[in-house]
Amino acid sequence: MTAINPILIIGKSGKTGVRVDALLRSKGFATRPVSRSTHPVFDWTQPDTWSPALQGVKQAYVSYHPDLAMPDAETTLRAFIETARSQGVEHLVLLSGRGEDGAIRAENALIESGLRWNVVRASWFFQNFSESFLTESVIAGELTLPVGDVKEPFVDCDDIAEVAVAALTDQTLSNRLFEVTGPELLTFAECVAIISGIAGRHIEYKQVPLEPYLGYLREQGLNEGELWLLRELFTQVLDGRNSYVTHGVEEALGRPPRRFTDFVKTALAMGAWERHQQTQAIL
Repeated sequence: MTAINPILIIGKSGKTGVRVDALLRSKGFATRPVSRSTHPVFDWTQPDTWSPALQGVKQAYVSYHPDLAMPDAETTLRAFIETARSQGVEHLVLLSGRGEDGAIRAENALIESGLRWNVVRASWFFQNFSESFLTESVIAGELTLPVGDVKEPFVDCDDIAEVAVAALTDQTLSNRLFEVTGPELLTFAECVAIISGIAGRHIEYKQVPLEPYLGYLREQGLNEGELWLLRELFTQVLDGRNSYVTHGVEEALGRPPRRFTDFVKTALAMGAWERHQQTQAIL
């Protein structure tokens, strides 16, 4: 089946956006994946780019860059929702994060908008170890973070994408929030130990104090907005408030979420931690 109107994918190259786009296309739906490098351009900091991207669109998958925890995210998202409404958009599916006060405010902006909506509220991604700012450290054999024994129900981006696609293509799931996690609680050290064991090589996890860690990243060129977000993540989101599993994957898909060990085996088979791999930006 091919949709008459393309489904907008905001965040064309993001870890979830690229998967949502591929899944929709595999099911025969027309898509319009956008970012700052596409035509039409989409840039959260340039509202004049929003309307051209939304033209002819009835549904959209929305991932906000850099993160809904940012202080200006709610205001920006409210403005985007109004632009979407004026363009005739009927349904928005928003990727959100667990334990973020700013994300909850942004979610409420969508829920109260009068549009059909879904929120996919996700825990930390498995793929942060293989497609993001942790990748190079795993390759180097030593991952250093300002996080101790806090347990997190890490989730697979493939599960997130499948939940988002289900929400976009099954109207019986509309107007629901799906809080998605993996099936187990793991510390960062335990994740590294699993990768190390399956990969068959030594990878060490080290906890460091927050301020020296942020100071090092400042020296590496991160701006104050990026540093603020990392401080928020490491002091608020990873303070234990999210140390429980939820059942959003089962609710949306009728199956359990994938386990971290299965992700690691797949990532290894795809060469995720080979030294020639290029890592993505830190945020």
